[in-house]
Amino acid sequence: MNRTSRGKHTLDKDLGRLADIEEATGFVLRGLTAPGLALVFLLLAAAAASIYAFGEPRALVVIVAAALAAYMAMNIGANDVANNVGAAVGAKAISMVSALVLAAIFEVMGALVAGDTVVATISSEIVRPEVFVDPSLMIRLMLAALVSSALWINFSTWVGAPISTTHAIVGGVVGAAAAAAGLDAINWLSMATIATSWIVTPALGAGAAIVFQACIKTAIIYQDDKIAAARRWVPVLTALMVGSFATYLVTRLGLHLGLPMTALIGVGTFIAAWAISNRSVLRQSQGMPNRNRSLRALFRLPLIGSAALLSFAHGANDVANAVGPLAAIVHAAKIGQVTDIVDIPLWVMLIGALGISCGLLLYGPKLVRIVGGEITKLNPMRAYSVALAVAIIVIAASWFGLPVSSTHIAVGAVFGVGVFREWYIAHSAHRRAYLQRKLERKRSKRGLTEDDFADEDDSDEDPRKLPSVEELNRRKLVRRAHLTTIITAWATTVPASALLGALVFLVLGSFS
Repeated sequence: MNRTSRGKHTLDKDLGRLADIEEATGFVLRGLTAPGLALVFLLLAAAAASIYAFGEPRALVVIVAAALAAYMAMNIGANDVANNVGAAVGAKAISMVSALVLAAIFEVMGALVAGDTVVATISSEIVRPEVFVDPSLMIRLMLAALVSSALWINFSTWVGAPISTTHAIVGGVVGAAAAAAGLDAINWLSMATIATSWIVTPALGAGAAIVFQACIKTAIIYQDDKIAAARRWVPVLTALMVGSFATYLVTRLGLHLGLPMTALIGVGTFIAAWAISNRSVLRQSQGMPNRNRSLRALFRLPLIGSAALLSFAHGANDVANAVGPLAAIVHAAKIGQVTDIVDIPLWVMLIGALGISCGLLLYGPKLVRIVGGEITKLNPMRAYSVALAVAIIVIAASWFGLPVSSTHIAVGAVFGVGVFREWYIAHSAHRRAYLQRKLERKRSKRGLTEDDFADEDDSDEDPRKLPSVEELNRRKLVRRAHLTTIITAWATTVPASALLGALVFLVLGSFS
């Protein structure tokens, strides 16, 4: 090899090394992009608080609390918002990027329009204000709750566990309050109401999702003419979602129109939504084959709409987990005393709303995949049942000011749909009669082809592949291992965040 070729070979190796270094640098920088953007948001939240608190005696405390609330909000967005769009992404009705952007927009809207009621519950109804006459003690308590719950949520997101962020913040408040003034400082009646809702709402989510799924299966999927059935019922289901949301929104906007007028608005919205959806479904279903694949296409838009509604409901309910303690801190710092009524400034709500969306966009995809695809297999019909059930229950809870866990409700609904599907395949007389008619038509060669049985992910509906009882037991449709992991994470969240809250409170006390 001559000198020229050796030099060229060396140059190629050096260029190759440079390319490898450039690729490695790009990989590292991609990993630092999300933390960098998150840090920018924390600094912006602190800057907004500094403008508000300029000249106040406790300005530094308010600024630190705002940054912590922003950190908490981003953790909520990364962990909890998976429940809103997981069903739609799992059913492949919408892409991951589109789902994240949709959820981010409606989270902000829900928090700003309807989030104040639950914020008041978190900020002033878990602990007894008369016990904390010293505002400095209340401020330290709420700071400890923010730090402890955010750390626990951050850890849970890192390990991939979709915990309840509501559990985390309530546990943090309770633990810090107990460390500050003993167990008597906790409003146990309010805690009992909140804890009861945590037990009841997953069951309600499962029950509502089962009802919707049973209606869809009986009235649409297992009808001989699926397209005609879908034209009748898809507009009704869509209108039910829109009408319920309109009624809730009227009450949350504080218009005080009275029950008859509010009901009239709900009914009018239902009729308008039905008319629009009916026209859309008629146009979209023209020429569609009589197959489940066609039904999945017809449910795509309603499912995307329900994901938007659920994001709004989540923003209205779970923004309190981030800014409830911040609202209490700002109020105590401003007036110099603790009261049972807390003012909620707009900038506080903005930190929570934008923080949730920021966390969702930067860190949310991992848990979206878990909720959307690893508990049970979802198609648009099942996913719509889940989303509609969760949205209605979360909206109702926000109406009454209950800080429920949207994680509980979503996972309960997904589990309910999966268990119902197991039962329906094994026991439904309506399904057996439908399959028998389908088999008879195939045997009689009256217009059916092999394509009529190619229902993609519903091979259990093929009369040639009816599963035995042993086969059904072998391939359960609900992945119980994932459900067990999620329940374990729920069970440990309240005590873990309470213990952290107490420890952080004591540590903060050592600096005061």
